[in-house]
Amino acid sequence: MASVETRPAGRPAWGIGVGPAVEAASLSKRYGEVDAVKDVSFSIQRGEVFAFLGPNGAGKTTTVRMLCTLARPSGGQARVAGFDVARQPKSVRRRIGLVFQEQTLDDRLTAEQNLRFHAVLYHVPRGQVEARIERVLRLVALEDRRHDLVSTFSGGMARRLEIARGMLHTPAVLFLDEPTLGLDPQTRALVWEDVLRLRREEHMTIFLTTHYMDEAEYADRIAIIDHGSIVATGTPDELKREVGTDTVELITADNTTAAAHLEAAGFRVRRGEEHLVVFAADGEAQVPQLIETAGVRVRSVHVHRPTLDDVFLHYTGRQIREAHAEHALPMRARAHVARRR
Repeated sequence: MASVETRPAGRPAWGIGVGPAVEAASLSKRYGEVDAVKDVSFSIQRGEVFAFLGPNGAGKTTTVRMLCTLARPSGGQARVAGFDVARQPKSVRRRIGLVFQEQTLDDRLTAEQNLRFHAVLYHVPRGQVEARIERVLRLVALEDRRHDLVSTFSGGMARRLEIARGMLHTPAVLFLDEPTLGLDPQTRALVWEDVLRLRREEHMTIFLTTHYMDEAEYADRIAIIDHGSIVATGTPDELKREVGTDTVELITADNTTAAAHLEAAGFRVRRGEEHLVVFAADGEAQVPQLIETAGVRVRSVHVHRPTLDDVFLHYTGRQIREAHAEHALPMRARAHVARRR
């Protein structure tokens, strides 16, 4: 059985000058009469944080399973770290880390024992195990809990330990499937501090799935997926710009007069019952000009920039929904994959 290659920290497993970290071309997965993933194509550059944003049941987890060789594609092709997921699954598995939606730690073991067991599964060279454990525990700020049972950990601490475990063997690509699902906002922020720190220090490519809009903002690029298809791809700012301009809501002492002055100056204005909405390319920067142009006393100003909620609504025609969750990966399947590495 092949072992994990030894390489300096931060150096990609597949060498320098090779193509994307992950690429998919018309990738599809069909279960009976159901098209879970339909002709999905995308490319992720090395060192990039890439997010699949979509509701539960959109095809996010199914795509991750195919990329991680846990499900065989029904059509199309995909490569991870330069290796074909269908024809070279063992090479792919040796170069990825995966954090599942559900916790897969053994809570009867300590944090360190969980990591050592993972090191054995991935054939981490014995002389490197201790240093790697110390490094990943430091990256997720759990070095002082290494000898504590996982059963004593909070949900957030357990999730951070799973992320540490996923990067113990220094993978080329780390897959995070709904990494903060069920965590409170403060803990989610702490988890993301850890994720961004490891990307910064390890130069690791990160592929995450999420239905949290604020979480997707951490990504360099986002692919919005719905009903198994990608409907838009771009940076958060690019996607927001495609939706439209900023809006500035004004409440004035005389909305009729203010609207007339603003329209005369060339601004597009929508009149509400108690307020005005002015459309502006850079609303925040134009607030002083809008106040001066209105020509009457302005009682309140509120600037609204397009959000990812607006983007999702724009491309799908609805707010992100809470549909039935995709089927969780059976534990026996995970064990089977671990045995095959």
